[in-house]
Amino acid sequence: MASASLQFFAFILALFGVFGDIAATLLPNWKVNADVGSNIITAITQMQGLWMDCTWYSTGMFSCTLKYSILSLPVYIQTARTTMVLSCILSAFGICITTVGMKCTRLGGDAESKNNACFAGGICFILAGIFGLVPTCWYTREIISNFLDQTIPESSKHEPGGAVYTGFISAGFLLIAGVIFCSSCFKRQQGTWIYPAKQHHFPSTEQESNAGYSLKDYV
Repeated sequence: MASASLQFFAFILALFGVFGDIAATLLPNWKVNADVGSNIITAITQMQGLWMDCTWYSTGMFSCTLKYSILSLPVYIQTARTTMVLSCILSAFGICITTVGMKCTRLGGDAESKNNACFAGGICFILAGIFGLVPTCWYTREIISNFLDQTIPESSKHEPGGAVYTGFISAGFLLIAGVIFCSSCFKRQQGTWIYPAKQHHFPSTEQESNAGYSLKDYV
């Protein structure tokens, strides 16, 4: 019962991780730059994401521009796009597989098949967490290095936005969920290795006695 409740808790964490992963991929505020200027009426907030760049004015106007060209983008943005999409796909696969393999569901067949499905789902969550953690770390590193560079003007410097923090938290949720699923399956397999099934062994004396009777019949 404790293992089933632990798997359910990991499944809830994985759901939060999947939703946060998708939100972080689509949100445009990976980079944020607030340029107030001399007058607060002309304040501008510029946001850059993986797929679009948005500008928000203090007057309430909001405009976005999609990034159509892929080859013109920096390498870290191209990598972030690819890895975040892979993270979303793997986490979605993990949700489907662990739904079949969890102990609290009636899907997946016997206990061994559910155990294997649960382990495979945990591996998907771990890979999704890694794929989600790599672009957020790389993106944050680029933002900090540009911010500390003295040759770049202040108007071109940015700070990490909410999408980066959402990606960090979502990757952590997916990693924790994957570790819980894999460890619960590993403990069960380890129990079967430590306590193997009892096998019945027939004593050799009984066989020898039977062989002796068969030889006497031919004398």
